[in-house]
Amino acid sequence: MTDTIALVTGANKGIGREIVAQLAARGMTVLLAGRNPELVEPAAADLGVRPVILDVTDDASVAAAAKLVEAEHGRLDVLVNNAGITGGRGNDVASVQKVYDTNVFGVMRMTDAFAPLLRRSAHPRIVNVSSTVGSLGFMGSPDNQLPFLLGYPTSKTALNAVTIQYARELGKEGIKVNAVCPGFCATDLNNFRGHRTPAQGAEIAVAMATIGDDGPNGGFFDENGPVAW
Repeated sequence: MTDTIALVTGANKGIGREIVAQLAARGMTVLLAGRNPELVEPAAADLGVRPVILDVTDDASVAAAAKLVEAEHGRLDVLVNNAGITGGRGNDVASVQKVYDTNVFGVMRMTDAFAPLLRRSAHPRIVNVSSTVGSLGFMGSPDNQLPFLLGYPTSKTALNAVTIQYARELGKEGIKVNAVCPGFCATDLNNFRGHRTPAQGAEIAVAMATIGDDGPNGGFFDENGPVAW
């Protein structure tokens, strides 16, 4: 995998940073992307990877990042759409729109902008970091003890649907697109209440980023295998 080019969004901390570290440990050239230079550049320096300043909610920023990757590498082999926000507990339209702009539309911006570079790869992969809280089965089950939330859980439901649609379309060209759930990891998104480490959560994303040509397309996975939509 020493000639594999990977880009991970939302990667200066938490699960994203661990995904970068694990991909780099496999010999990949990894681009650590995030919107804050003061956080992205030190994180990239610590891991010995290339920083990319990128805001997934901004069309111009995404386009500029795609041009940078094209100029430096000519293609992209792996895109990990990890950037995500919870949006707190706001259930008003403005709060929900903000969550969707990162968690759903951000993935769409990235996928559309980088698809031309992925088409130049011999083994292109897209991994969307989702969550089982977006599973409709989970939402309606007694196991769901979450408070009333219209932002984060439904954004992950939408992301799962977006994953399937891209998998159906881009899969025709050999681009495999899958969603993953890292589990309840201790990150700042949940005030570090998770019982899993970011490194553990990163493992499923790395596994799906490195599947072979006989691997799945259009699936949703956690560490135990397929997850019900």
